[in-house]
Amino acid sequence: MPAIEDFLADATRRMDKSIESTRQEFNSVRTGRASPALLDRVQVDYYGTPTPLKNLASISAPEPRLLNVQPFDPNSVKAIEKAIQESDLGLQPSNDGKLIRLPIPQLTEERRKELVKLVRRYAEDGKVAIRNVRRDVMRHLEELVRNGEVGDDEERRAENQVQKLTDEHTKTIDELLKHKEAEIMEV
Repeated sequence: MPAIEDFLADATRRMDKSIESTRQEFNSVRTGRASPALLDRVQVDYYGTPTPLKNLASISAPEPRLLNVQPFDPNSVKAIEKAIQESDLGLQPSNDGKLIRLPIPQLTEERRKELVKLVRRYAEDGKVAIRNVRRDVMRHLEELVRNGEVGDDEERRAENQVQKLTDEHTKTIDELLKHKEAEIMEV
């Protein structure tokens, strides 16, 4: 039935989005290494408008423990510096008027454990999103059966496919989590 295939295609697309979203959350968590993705969530008050930092500056990692933020507008250096200090990253910026340098300190054991808890929460949020997609699709399949559009056998086959999709996507998030935890705990 085309309706079932549409639901499965939609479920796959939405589950893939959940994985991508989880991956982005993971990238914004600080490990011992400098990564421009760390600053993805930083919003700068640019002339009264909250603006993503990556829209106001080029961000590079010239060394494993250093990020450089080069504002496109030199007048925004102070605002960018303030936004970084007020973020939850715990970084201390220094600037020479043109370029902001962000040394990435070594993580303490305690901070590593906090970050592991944080990425586990992100992973769980991703899995919940995937299970919500499964629930929606199951509900639609039951509606199709109630309306007489598909038979019980087709519904069961589709439910098995949805469960398989759910399991695959959940496993992907577990693998991403395992890699991120290893990255955080690496000294």
